[in-house]
Amino acid sequence: MEVILGENETSVTEFSLIGLPNQQKMPVLLFVLFFIIYTSTLLGNSLIIMIIRVDPRLHTPMYFFLSNLSFLDMCYSTSIVPKMLANFLSEERTISFPECITQMYIANSLGGTECFLLAIMSFDRYVAICNPLRYTIIMNKKVCIEIAAGSWICGFLDSLVHTIFLLQLPFCGPNIINHFLCEVPAVLNLACADTFINKIVIFACAIVVVLIPFLLILISYVHIISTVLKIRSAEGRHKAFSTCASHLVVVTFSYGTIIFMYMRPRSSHSQDQDKMATLIYSVITPFLNPMIYSLRNQEVKGALRKAAGRQKGIHN
Repeated sequence: MEVILGENETSVTEFSLIGLPNQQKMPVLLFVLFFIIYTSTLLGNSLIIMIIRVDPRLHTPMYFFLSNLSFLDMCYSTSIVPKMLANFLSEERTISFPECITQMYIANSLGGTECFLLAIMSFDRYVAICNPLRYTIIMNKKVCIEIAAGSWICGFLDSLVHTIFLLQLPFCGPNIINHFLCEVPAVLNLACADTFINKIVIFACAIVVVLIPFLLILISYVHIISTVLKIRSAEGRHKAFSTCASHLVVVTFSYGTIIFMYMRPRSSHSQDQDKMATLIYSVITPFLNPMIYSLRNQEVKGALRKAAGRQKGIHN
C-alpha cells in the first residue's frame, strides 16, 4: 500500500513478505511444523531457566550466562515466529511499516546481543580452565551482571544505529520483501535512494558485533585447548573439554550460518540460501540450544533428574 505525498511522490505504508521457498505449496504443514518448533523453544528454554534458578549447584557464572542466552532465545523466536505463523495461513502476508521497523529493530538487537553473550561465555570458560584459582575473583557476581547487561545494551545500541540510518531513507515502492521477516538488508533493497552510507554502517557494525566477538572466542579457545592439552590425565582433559562442548556446538551453529551469509562472495548469493541461513540462526538454533545444553552437560542433566525425582516424590 502507498500514500500519495505529492504529485509524483508516494510513501510505502506496508510491506508484503514473500516468505519461505515453496511456502504457498504447503502452508498448513509449515504452520504446524513451526508452531511445534516455537512452542518447544519456549518450553525448553523456560525449563533451562527454571532449573538454573532452583538448583543451587547451578548458581555459577557459566549458568548465569546460559540463563541469559535462554531468555534471549525465547525473545528472538517471539520476535519472528508468530508473524511467520500468521502469514502461513494468510494470502496477503502483509506487515505495516511500523511493525516491520519494530520487528527489524528487535530481531537485530537480539542477534547482536547473542554474539556478545557467546563471546562472554567463551571468556568465562577461558578463566575457569586457564586461571581456576582466580576464577571466583575475576568472575564475581557484580562483574557477571555488568558484562551481561553490557551485552544487552550493546546489542540494542547497534540495532538502534541501523534503524536510525534506515529511517532517513524514503520508501516509495516497490513494497515486496523477498524474505520471511523484516531484515535490514532486505528492507534496505526497497529504499528509493542511495544506500551506500547504510551499507558502510552495516559493514562497520558487523566488525564490532560479529567479527570482534568471534575473534575473542577463537583466542579464548586457543588458550583453552593449549591448557587442556597440558593436563596429564585423560579424565582431566575430558572433564575440561566437556564443560566447553555445548558452547562450541552453539557457536558453530550461530557463527557458521552468519559467516555463510556475510563472508561468501556477493556473486554467489542466493536469496533462498540467505533465507535458510537466517532461519537456522534465528529460529532453529534457539529451538536446539536447550537440547544441546541438556544433552551435553552432565550438571544440567543431573539437575533435571533431581527435579524430575522431586516431582515424582510429590505425586507419590
